[in-house]
Amino acid sequence: MVDRPGDGEYPEHWEADVVLRDGGTAHLRPIHPSDADAVQAFHAGQSQNSIYMRFFAFKARLSSKELKRFTEVDYRDRVAFVITIGGAIIGIGRYDRLDDPTEAEVAFNIADAHQGRGIGSILLEHLAAAAHENGIRRFSAEVLPENRKMLMVFADAGYDVKRHFDDGVVSLEFNIDPTEKSRAVMEAREHRAEARSVRDLLTPSSVAVIGASRKWGTVGYQLLEHIIEGHFPGRIYAINPEALELAGMLSFGKLAEVPEPVQLAVIAVPYEEVAQVVAECAAAGVKGLVIASAGFAEDGERGLARQRDLVRQARASGMRVIGPASLGIVNTHPDVSLNASMAPALPARGGLGLFSQSAAIGVSLYAASSRRQLGLSTLLSAGNRADVSGNDMMQYWEDDADTTAVGLYLESIGNPRKFSRLARRLARTKPVIVAKSDAMGLRLPPGHAVRTTQAPAGALDAMLRQSGVIRVETIEQLVDVAQVVSGQPLPAGPGLALFSNSDALGKVVADSAAAHGLTVARLLAGIDLDAGQSVALPALRAALSGALADPAVHAVVAALLPARGLTVDSIAGVLAECSKAAGKPVLAAFTGILDPSVYVEGMVGPAGNAIPCFSNPGAAVAALASVVRYAEWSARDHGHFVEPAGCDPAAAWDELQLLLRDVKGEQLKQLDPAAAASLLGHYGITVLPSKGFTTPDEAVEAANALGWPVALKTTEPALRHRLDLGGVRLDIQDAGSLRQNVVQMRRALASYGEAALEVQSMAPVGQACTFRAIEDPLLGPVISFGLAGDAVNLLDDWAHRVPPLSAADVHDFVRAPRAARKLFGYQGLPAVDIAALEDLAGRLAWLKDNHPEIALVEFNPVLCGTSGATILAADVRIGNAAQRTDSARRAMLG
Repeated sequence: MVDRPGDGEYPEHWEADVVLRDGGTAHLRPIHPSDADAVQAFHAGQSQNSIYMRFFAFKARLSSKELKRFTEVDYRDRVAFVITIGGAIIGIGRYDRLDDPTEAEVAFNIADAHQGRGIGSILLEHLAAAAHENGIRRFSAEVLPENRKMLMVFADAGYDVKRHFDDGVVSLEFNIDPTEKSRAVMEAREHRAEARSVRDLLTPSSVAVIGASRKWGTVGYQLLEHIIEGHFPGRIYAINPEALELAGMLSFGKLAEVPEPVQLAVIAVPYEEVAQVVAECAAAGVKGLVIASAGFAEDGERGLARQRDLVRQARASGMRVIGPASLGIVNTHPDVSLNASMAPALPARGGLGLFSQSAAIGVSLYAASSRRQLGLSTLLSAGNRADVSGNDMMQYWEDDADTTAVGLYLESIGNPRKFSRLARRLARTKPVIVAKSDAMGLRLPPGHAVRTTQAPAGALDAMLRQSGVIRVETIEQLVDVAQVVSGQPLPAGPGLALFSNSDALGKVVADSAAAHGLTVARLLAGIDLDAGQSVALPALRAALSGALADPAVHAVVAALLPARGLTVDSIAGVLAECSKAAGKPVLAAFTGILDPSVYVEGMVGPAGNAIPCFSNPGAAVAALASVVRYAEWSARDHGHFVEPAGCDPAAAWDELQLLLRDVKGEQLKQLDPAAAASLLGHYGITVLPSKGFTTPDEAVEAANALGWPVALKTTEPALRHRLDLGGVRLDIQDAGSLRQNVVQMRRALASYGEAALEVQSMAPVGQACTFRAIEDPLLGPVISFGLAGDAVNLLDDWAHRVPPLSAADVHDFVRAPRAARKLFGYQGLPAVDIAALEDLAGRLAWLKDNHPEIALVEFNPVLCGTSGATILAADVRIGNAAQRTDSARRAMLG
């Protein structure tokens, strides 16, 4: 693998597994001279019409000269990709650089049998990404007018395609820089393909359990039994070479003996047999695999290597993989009724979709949801998550009408940037609850290429909040929130009515609500529920209905101690009735019940009209507060991703290529002030100029050029902003004073060595702030903001965001630090120009989103006054960019 493409070496990092339009998978890679025979076989298998469309003439075979030209490329001026399934080429796309070094001509050839699967659009995306790395900005193509399928590939790509007809050929030309429209098109195609692939896994027409057993208690026995007892309506096949009959049905010795196609294979064989079974599934045309067998990533390097090989083999054969070490999958839709999992029974049908990684967590999540009587739509345990991930499930859930809320327990996030994008989109229509194990950190799951994060602490949580995710810490908190969002309307605001039959309990719960940011609009404590059912229930109904009719009340929490003559079910019935009538959420907390037969955790009440109940009122309030924050996020205007005025990404990219010519490997290059100012200027970001000097006379000359008054500073990083330590002297008015200050500063800083000095024009006074942006191996671009000084240096009071940022994101970003209230008028000081600060934040976010080559940007300090924001110092470092986890090309993580 080479550091950068284009030097003639095979660019291994361009390889990718891809999901096709119909949910199948394939492998995409750069072409290689060894592909000559495969290219000839591909050509020979094409129809005369397809050959004519590609070459504008028919040729039965490619000449040796043509094969050499087609397969021997330099991966810079000439690039070609092939897409393969089972090793056979099904599509070829290429570009050739033209006389204008920024333009290339593209051409495609798709196998007749695989046309209509979206292969052309995938090849175009990957060719555009490779071309962009090699400095190409425009594509052109010549297409016969009758080749409508290829014309549609270009028309539907989202680019601004210019076309003209000349001499019987349609000539096309377009800029390949990603645009908002082209990104939207790619994301829509990716969504449809990945959602389809998961749908096929969760709605199979036939299932084979490979490793099915008649031995009670084994994994193979339970998986087969659970599928049968769940009343799966499709064909079920038991595969075991040592049994003639299993679970009352004929058993097959191997998959090849099954007389009909199998869509889903559930594999529960010993670790050492899995690879062979996967190969047999590929040969039999199976579409998806659930691998319950363990021992892969958990078995050190040997197991990791086998897991990677297994996934590579499956994807290359058109199969997706759930697992290894998966607990299985569940789909409660009555037309599917699939329990291909270790869950003892098919869960009740409901609107909650669940995703977990390890089998142990999956068991805990299933048990917790069952105890709470939460109905599920689908459940997927990804195990080692070698292929199918939470991102894939979110793609599916977005389109699934049966799923109204989703919950994910994540032990690792391998593609956080894509997760953020998908979660933001899904959360706009359905609550997304995420429990993330902090102990596991931000990392890839076992079996993936190692990339370690450099993101600052808190960046992941900030990304989740930015995406509208309801972040919780534990499985119990996840199901707490799931209870509220699964069957209750979202609260329209933070106004809360509290009901209790205890004054003391009511006051405690009110304090808890206030601490969680809720507003107690009504507190009805000391309600008498001991008068008997015929009196107490009507009184409760009347009080509750009156409170819910109050416009200031958006939700109710009833925290109740046991009452004579009243059952939990009878009280829950009244609460559910009032909630439904008012269209507002009502939660109950039944405290102090000692009878273990009385169920108070979960959904209580008649089916379709149950309410969320808790044994701890604190948990009820915390869950409701999380839902209120989500409802506020969901209801707000999220703004648009608009490029700030005056930005020129193309010019910045060209300048970066020049600056990177002498940068090797992973080294970083720190730009000098002039180069940094030039690069930032392409995004409308200006830095207050400064000039270094060695003698007092040179200092005066620099000050004359900059304009008086000036500031005198040391360039020593630890002192350059420290007025209190003598590293800065301000408002120097004339040459004599400047010469005197130079001598005094050098004397004062003598203990720090020969630190260089500089002069800078005086900036308008204002609040000192700091911005920082990095390129993280996992999160991609991360930008941070804080108030300069002790707030960030000692208290770590940073706000973090992951670009791209909408206008709403930028608004929240500059207000997120705890010290940000100093920006809006504090202790009699005037408010700063917050619009100028937001403009700078938006430009920095746009810069970092467009240019992964920029490894670090730091503006410290930024003085924000009542009119404008001034950057006093900028540190910019660049390096060779790695492929981001969520790039413009579609590729499955692997």
